Amino acid sequence: MTASSSSLSTARPWLGIALVLGSATAWSYGGAIQRFIGVSDSWAIVFWRCLFGGLFLLSFMLIRDRIAGTVQLFRAMGWPGLMIAIGFAAVSTCFVLAVSMTPVANVVLFMAAIPLFAALLARVLLGEAITAVTWGAIAAVIVGVAIMVSASIGEGGSLLGLGLAASIPVIFACMTVLTRRHPGIRMTPAACLGCFLASAIAVPQVGGFAVGTSDLALLFAFGALNLGLGMAMYVTGARLIPSALAALLGTAEMILAPVWMVLLHNEVPSARTMIGGSIVLAALFTYLIGHMRREPGPRVPTAS
Repeated sequence: MTASSSSLSTARPWLGIALVLGSATAWSYGGAIQRFIGVSDSWAIVFWRCLFGGLFLLSFMLIRDRIAGTVQLFRAMGWPGLMIAIGFAAVSTCFVLAVSMTPVANVVLFMAAIPLFAALLARVLLGEAITAVTWGAIAAVIVGVAIMVSASIGEGGSLLGLGLAASIPVIFACMTVLTRRHPGIRMTPAACLGCFLASAIAVPQVGGFAVGTSDLALLFAFGALNLGLGMAMYVTGARLIPSALAALLGTAEMILAPVWMVLLHNEVPSARTMIGGSIVLAALFTYLIGHMRREPGPRVPTAS
């Protein structure tokens, strides 16, 4: 255990709660930032956002763990960590592309289904039992997502954008199951590597890398302050509280993201999107609260 991990392990739960809520808040304004960016090439946004996000996470590890500790974290990743990095690269790319094609509310409310998709996938791949409450929540999510999709299709929404948005919880669910199978996976180096992978994948797709000063500042905020800072706060805070509580607090992102869009861009979700999203969030709350009651206290890993 590193010195920083040792000190954090004795911290009060309120610190973990504050950090996880902070991460949800940081992640929630990603779509709002992207709407302000004047760059029309979505792949250029992927490149700059993930480059800044990767550099922020790398700097975070170097400050926290020093050079030797950071090198050790990357070396200890193994193939499971590499798979998480690939998944993170895919999710980061899909988010930017989906937001450019469909309302932000659709994207983030699809993401609310991640824990339930993970529970279903864990049942199939790991044989984990699913309670009646979880089955009911999964059924409710299917209904809610169907309502949201019907709303977007009825309004002439992009099917590709919806497909990219729908792929995010599926990929995240696979990543969640992988971390259950290999609990020693270090999320910070995996996310850092994933950012650099996404940036590298975007390079041959970018029409031009030149951006204006104001757009570059927004891209820095999109990568470092939205993606990188959110991840740094989450991996630090989630170690201090039960995982179900961390997931429950993380739903603040799904609630705040549409609010930012209404306040800053007047992007109001349709009635069916709000109805479907409410069903998804209610199902998620029911599942997480039930899971939180059964879960023991937080387990503090050796490093993140």
